[in-house]
Amino acid sequence: MANHKSALKRIKQSEKRTVLNKGRLSRIKTFIKKFISSLGSGEAASTFSNAQSEIRKGVTKGALHKNTANRKISRLSKLLKSAEVK
Repeated sequence: MANHKSALKRIKQSEKRTVLNKGRLSRIKTFIKKFISSLGSGEAASTFSNAQSEIRKGVTKGALHKNTANRKISRLSKLLKSAEVK
């Protein structure tokens, strides 16, 4: 257990942040799943755009690292391009 007041505050803050980040990451995963399920249909481009903006939002809110977000977006765009070719 923490002995200092500042350490107690940091524990409370990290618990709150953990709950918020779990929600954000869950939302990002949902958008990614929606995009993957829409790959065969004509609305893949719009769902990609939604997923991309949600991932970027996760970066600005601190839920994702910038490089992780770039990697996820890159992989999704690769899927989109391969689906358009077929």
